[in-house]
Amino acid sequence: MSDTLGWDDIALRLALALVAGAVFGLNRSGHGHEAGLRTTLLVCVAAAVAMLEANLILVATQGSWNSVFRLDVMRLPLGILSGIGFIGAGAIVRRGDVVRGLTTAATLWIVTVIGLCFGGGQIGLGLAASAIGYGALSVLGWVEGFIPQERRGTLTVAATADGPSEGAVRAMLAAAGLRIESFELTHWRDPEPRHQMEYEVKYRAEVGTDAAMRLVDELLGRPGIASVHWRCVEV
Repeated sequence: MSDTLGWDDIALRLALALVAGAVFGLNRSGHGHEAGLRTTLLVCVAAAVAMLEANLILVATQGSWNSVFRLDVMRLPLGILSGIGFIGAGAIVRRGDVVRGLTTAATLWIVTVIGLCFGGGQIGLGLAASAIGYGALSVLGWVEGFIPQERRGTLTVAATADGPSEGAVRAMLAAAGLRIESFELTHWRDPEPRHQMEYEVKYRAEVGTDAAMRLVDELLGRPGIASVHWRCVEV
């Protein structure tokens, strides 16, 4: 922070925060994610304004920059970081074993820190953080496309007494390239003996859902199969 702050400095810092927030927001909006252009822009500029306010209060209350006053005034940007933590937590959604919104929360966190850097006059640090953060969202997002990934799915098979055994279904799963993570078996006796087999499976992304669909068709062609249900979770 500088101990003198003119309107030219304020305009520069706000402009840099606005541009940084807009760049991150355009990246998120372009990929259809939450925390788009308006959100990231407002968060980054708000953080910059908070640091500018802290800077102005420091200059107005203590020209010598006494450490006691600095500690009290610095509670303002610290409060901003705490508050953005609640917003980031609200962006995270968990559905079963899948957690979504972590990158959105991280984006809000870094644009807040970037805004604090620009608002506090740390231009070089803010530019470096902007370059690293944007690179993580754009370049690393492209790199992730080449990393082998796994998918999750659930196969539920309801069969009568003359249907395939659990071992037979397990062998069919292995042949299709689906790895069993957990298994649940339910039996009924009324009105007639039947059972339901539920498998939580993992499989490589390159295997695709085609293998699962072929498995479903094969099961439906077996005698004694009452129903087959397949649910895929994209992660």
